[in-house]
Amino acid sequence: MLTVFNRCGVMISNVPIIQAGLVSIMKDNFPEYEVSCHHHVDEFTTMQLLRTSLIVCDLSGDRFQVKSLCEKYYSLMTQYRECRWVFMLNQAHYALAVEYLLRPESILLSDVESIPELIAAIRDQGSQANRISTSLMSLEATPALSPQGLKTSLSLAERQALRLLAKGWGVNQIAMLLRKSNRTISAQKNSAMRRLSLRGNAELYAWLNSEQGMKELNLLPVWGEPMPWKSAPQINTSLSLKTV
Repeated sequence: MLTVFNRCGVMISNVPIIQAGLVSIMKDNFPEYEVSCHHHVDEFTTMQLLRTSLIVCDLSGDRFQVKSLCEKYYSLMTQYRECRWVFMLNQAHYALAVEYLLRPESILLSDVESIPELIAAIRDQGSQANRISTSLMSLEATPALSPQGLKTSLSLAERQALRLLAKGWGVNQIAMLLRKSNRTISAQKNSAMRRLSLRGNAELYAWLNSEQGMKELNLLPVWGEPMPWKSAPQINTSLSLKTV
């Protein structure tokens, strides 16, 4: 009996066992998808992207030039908004992923989560999804470094809050996204303002939109879209494809 495909899915990983595992998962759980595999984002064409409704990207095997890779994915997501994206990454890339890859049509998963969680993320249509897995948010993150290699005055939590504020998210939305209370997010915002010697919201937002603020938070609008994530966030749960 012939399989009838009505959707196209792309699996991207430069790790052969992960790639084979993704193909197996799609074949066993999503037979309606016609699946193609690639080692790198540059391998598939514009025509293929126009036909694709799902892209699963494994970033765990990419240790070098991760920022450049995230920028490429960000550019594609802003152009092909009908596609759903599932990103698998390790904790070291979490801050970059939140900055570049977190959008209404994307989900961020840890590379150490269970296969059922990956299946759930692929199956999800986005209406009630949690956008960041609990494993990514619960692990201790390394303090952010300045270009000179020194610790910045802002903590990682404060930088995350300010990044999202700069992108147009409100305190309530950030609290829901990061699974924290409104009081915690407000405290982080106020703490950041004290560190930066800013007196009130007017000075804060002026700083966020200044060249200094954008450089500090790595928010310079290189793609010509300074506030790309103004839509309300929706928050996903926990893939251990290493066990495939």
